[in-house]
Amino acid sequence: MAEIKYEVVKKGIKEAIERGDYQVGDKLPTESDLMVKYQVSRYTVRRAVGELQNDHYVYRIQGGGMYVDDWQDSSTKRVINNKMIGVITTHLADYIFPSIISGIDRAVSARGYSLIISNTHNNREKEAQSLKRMLDNQVAGLIIEPTQSAMPDPNIELYQKIEDAKIPTVFINAHYSELNAPYLETKDMEAEAAMTSYLIDQGHKQILGIFQVDDMQGTHRMRGFINAYMEHPEISYLNKTIMYQSGQDMSKVFKRVSDIMSAPDHPTAVICYNDELAIQIMDVIRSLNLRIPEDVSITGCDDFVLGRYLKPRLTTLEHPKEKMGLDAGSMIVKLIEGETVESIKYDMPPHFNESVVANKD
Repeated sequence: MAEIKYEVVKKGIKEAIERGDYQVGDKLPTESDLMVKYQVSRYTVRRAVGELQNDHYVYRIQGGGMYVDDWQDSSTKRVINNKMIGVITTHLADYIFPSIISGIDRAVSARGYSLIISNTHNNREKEAQSLKRMLDNQVAGLIIEPTQSAMPDPNIELYQKIEDAKIPTVFINAHYSELNAPYLETKDMEAEAAMTSYLIDQGHKQILGIFQVDDMQGTHRMRGFINAYMEHPEISYLNKTIMYQSGQDMSKVFKRVSDIMSAPDHPTAVICYNDELAIQIMDVIRSLNLRIPEDVSITGCDDFVLGRYLKPRLTTLEHPKEKMGLDAGSMIVKLIEGETVESIKYDMPPHFNESVVANKD
């Protein structure tokens, strides 16, 4: 089987260093020189050098080039930081994430561990940076919320490297089936199907569902919405769906919602991907002089704390948040200490509040 280009570059540089062609502290050829030598792109060179950095064969000086690291002593000088656990999430300081991270911190600190926290902003490049940072820090274990988990992942090789290095890893909110790691997730599809069925039982035949579809939570919630409608073939054709991705211009999504809800026969209920979106959609609906819930019922998901203070209070599905964090923290410590663990799937109990009323039409 032919070697991948970056592996050829990595192997060539590594062998030159181990042969003694370059001594510790020697400056290596420039990226441009390596591109010419190996007939590869700059990206390929950088990927090879990045892996050599992780293996402590090479280090960079900003603006000064690449140099040979003290690779022969790296095995004795660099040891696993046995009391540091890495946490990578798509967000940190808002929505449900402070509660999840607080739970993780409570669980691991009780066992003498500390956290290194990184935020990807649901961006794949930032995810790669976060994973590399954790590898560089030689963490004892990792708790990861995958970025854009419903999409093909260009960072899967980094994840595979983590798995090959036998770094204990736990996934939260979503996981990759090709990786053999435990996970903690919510029963999104089942919960959203139950919420949709509840609205249908309340007389809402035409419901608008709005879902983020680049993560697995969103795709599962959308499937639950559609599955519930399929149980009612006499009205299944009446459902409306809007899909969007993270990072998308949400003003376009809101414009589509406005257009649909401006029609005389507009949906009488709206199901939103999460509570954060539901709060924004409530503003859109009110801008059309429609009343909530008298004209339009609305539901969210995750039981975001702000949803409890809305007027009317938001109907939602409960995300376990801090319990997920506590369980994830306990699980990663058990893995680090050699115990076996099982993945967890949480129920999402409904909170039926004032933002939903029966449709009498």
